[in-house]
Amino acid sequence: MESFPFPDDLIHAQQAWHATYRQLATPRPRHTAALRRRLLALSVRIQWHPFWSTPSGRLPAARAELKRLARHHGQLEARTA
Repeated sequence: MESFPFPDDLIHAQQAWHATYRQLATPRPRHTAALRRRLLALSVRIQWHPFWSTPSGRLPAARAELKRLARHHGQLEARTA
């Protein structure tokens, strides 16, 4: 598995995206409009992050690795909380 030099702000944005998505996926979520707006804003931040214009960011595997890394870090934080 390749290791990509993801910037911290990109990892945090992806983690926030996953957390927001999980909130929307709960039965009867509250404040769905606000959650959807947040999901859209995070999606834009992730999609247009400058990392994707670097040589490492141009590889298709980088996006999948970012999602995997963010999910893994999110699960670790949930276990320690």
